[in-house]
Amino acid sequence: MVSIAFTGGGTGGHVYPGLAIISKLKESMSCRVFWIGCGTGMERAIVENEGLEFFGIPAGKLRRYFSLRNFIDAFKILAGFFAALRVLKRERPELLFSKGGFVSVPPCAAAKFLKIPVFTHESDYSPGLATKINTHFAEKIFIPYKESETFFPDAVKEKLRVSGNPIRSEFASADPSKGRAFLSLDDDERILLVLGGSQGSREINKLVRSSLPQLIRYYTVVHQTGEDEVSDPGGVIFQNQIERYKPYAYFKNEIPHIIAAAELVLCRSGAGTIWECKSLGKPMVLIPFRGSGTRGDQVENSRLFEKAGAAICLGTENTADNEANGIDPAELSALVISLAEDPQRRKAMGEAKIAESNAAAFIAEEISLRMKKNSEEKHYAGD
Repeated sequence: MVSIAFTGGGTGGHVYPGLAIISKLKESMSCRVFWIGCGTGMERAIVENEGLEFFGIPAGKLRRYFSLRNFIDAFKILAGFFAALRVLKRERPELLFSKGGFVSVPPCAAAKFLKIPVFTHESDYSPGLATKINTHFAEKIFIPYKESETFFPDAVKEKLRVSGNPIRSEFASADPSKGRAFLSLDDDERILLVLGGSQGSREINKLVRSSLPQLIRYYTVVHQTGEDEVSDPGGVIFQNQIERYKPYAYFKNEIPHIIAAAELVLCRSGAGTIWECKSLGKPMVLIPFRGSGTRGDQVENSRLFEKAGAAICLGTENTADNEANGIDPAELSALVISLAEDPQRRKAMGEAKIAESNAAAFIAEEISLRMKKNSEEKHYAGD
């Protein structure tokens, strides 16, 4: 049976698109798939929950700025390379697919060393550092938008394929009634869904709790807070308001149904989240992660969606000091209320066009074609 390796991690945004591709891949061919990720990262639980084999390797973070931790992480990256080399030699995949993140670089380098074909995908409007490095190892580079081509050097342009972003197959069958049942809400309850990414967002949590008295006048606020803050959901909330506020640490398999049930989504602008919400026609208020700890990819993503009319953005100035570019809770409240009172505007945002593609199926087909080429090469070589 054909064996294919996937790699990537650090956040759910690096894992879930890969799982979407794997799902499509298994529909079209018989294959064994395993994942190489950070031994201490969140990807292990996500991947193993899907019934896939997982091999953990050491991983060092790639930073664009000076830090003493860069010296320590350089050794972790080197250790990750040799660990990935051992896994690839032993498991003998015919292709390695990278979904990005700092953990993906050592496996991509090891695959190139072993002459295993490497495909890589970038979810954001502009490539991250890991993708920039992995382009040196990859024979095909999948990007979300035609405009993203401008960020790559001419030397790799022939490797580029515009694919869009893979979305989990569960979103095609998302059922709002199942989301409401999970949340114990009636069919006529209006839902504002707040998502801060797989680990939550302190900024969004603080904003929502400060704005809550205004927001619950229109909506039941369903809030994914992250593990660190769900234990104290009340904050400034009065006891009689808790009914219309539902905090959760983290959503799992129910998330497609919950998004489908929402009238409006307030979230970060990680590529995976905004594409999943867009696939279900949801209007969005985006608050990108920004400041000195980011390269500004979420700011770019949010501006792109705002330009297309699919979202409204707050806090899109990528200043070094995130606190200096804080958002006034009153501004957030006013925006959400204006959207709550304007169904035509919400409808137009939900119907706005970003990109037409079935990325998971497209990439899975490209992988299948490469597997056929591998088979032909082995045949002619007499293997």
